[in-house]
Amino acid sequence: MLLFWFRRDLRLHDNAGLYHALETGKQVLPIFIFDTEILDKLSNRRDARVDFIYQSITNLKKQLEKEGSTLLVRYGKPTEVIKELLLEYEVEGIYTNRDYEPYARERDEEVKALLKEPSLDFIRFKDSVIFERSEILSLSGTPYKVYTPYKKTWKKAFKEKMAAPFPSEQHHDKLLSHHKTPLPTLQQMGFEPADIPTPDPNLAEEVLHRYEDTRNLPALDATTRLSPHLRFGTVSVREAVLLALQHSDTWLQELIWREFFMQLLFHFPTSAQESFAPKFRHIAWRNNEENFQRWCEGKTGFPLVDAGMRELNSTGFMHNRVRMVVASFLVKDLLIDWRWGEAYFAEKLLDYEQASNVGNWQWAAGTGADAQPYFRIFNPDNQVKKFDKAHTYIRRWVPEFGTSAYPEPMVVHSMARDRAIAAYKKAIALAAG
Repeated sequence: MLLFWFRRDLRLHDNAGLYHALETGKQVLPIFIFDTEILDKLSNRRDARVDFIYQSITNLKKQLEKEGSTLLVRYGKPTEVIKELLLEYEVEGIYTNRDYEPYARERDEEVKALLKEPSLDFIRFKDSVIFERSEILSLSGTPYKVYTPYKKTWKKAFKEKMAAPFPSEQHHDKLLSHHKTPLPTLQQMGFEPADIPTPDPNLAEEVLHRYEDTRNLPALDATTRLSPHLRFGTVSVREAVLLALQHSDTWLQELIWREFFMQLLFHFPTSAQESFAPKFRHIAWRNNEENFQRWCEGKTGFPLVDAGMRELNSTGFMHNRVRMVVASFLVKDLLIDWRWGEAYFAEKLLDYEQASNVGNWQWAAGTGADAQPYFRIFNPDNQVKKFDKAHTYIRRWVPEFGTSAYPEPMVVHSMARDRAIAAYKKAIALAAG
């Protein structure tokens, strides 16, 4: 008997690891582990992501029980849970899909070491990306650090070998017949149902066809809302890419950015904690805690920044154009370390994915791979004129905008811009010795 370990792939269809496990012809028992190493670090006991995972797991379990099997759900440290399962069942091996984040890689190495003693297989597959790890490299055999050549090589490689789906749903007869098992409740794990729902994906043809023209306008509901579903694997990335090929090259490029950032974090895991570009590791951040709090609460006096932060705090979502504006404002206008902003987004975003979050924050800060130049600093007022001229989005989230109740701007942008450029230049000089 094999165990199939669900992680970031919470679906029965087009699931690479599940397909390969079922293809062995052996009986397969699906499992899921609520990982206390992750959950114990969450301060919000109504975390919407935990609730979303819980609902997805509940649905998976119901689907499997219709097939006469079950989803065995446990709560604890993965190595400890797997030790218990090895005692309960005659396990010949564990199949799963790869996870590329630093913690996940460490966890998997611990599990691999644990299974060495009883000589059990621990086999992992590519599922959450089209190309992983070192599949897309430069001509010199090194990881790409610039997006455009990575994208060109990615597209060429995809054209030569399109990613075929894995029809795991056709082999459910190999699922282990099993009685229904209880599901631990959210409350038993120390959580409560969330106040924020995770939106369903919006993959309507009209959204995809108009994506290039409307994606920068935050007042419109013109984005796919797919990112949380890609993050937790309730939607197959292969399905998403095939849709993008049919309808929107611009959206396809966004999916390729996701993989670009994932391969960067894989090859350069320290970039999660420090600036990718060494010359920017000596920036003298101001890190004013009161300023940071005003940014968090959406009370900076810059309406597009405030609207974005309030949308994030209320819904767990922020429009991508606005994400760039609020990130630039925090790092450049307030001279607050990008890691503070990255950590706040990590706490709030429904679609939090470490590689994309770190990559985008370092892009906005000018410290990352293929980042915007450090001297390119968004003017928040100009961004309003370009993307929310009628103030529709702003008024939705900042009802006091235009009244005496709305705060004055907390900084003068032109002064803050000059201050940021000076700080970056000083850091470059320090790095040069």
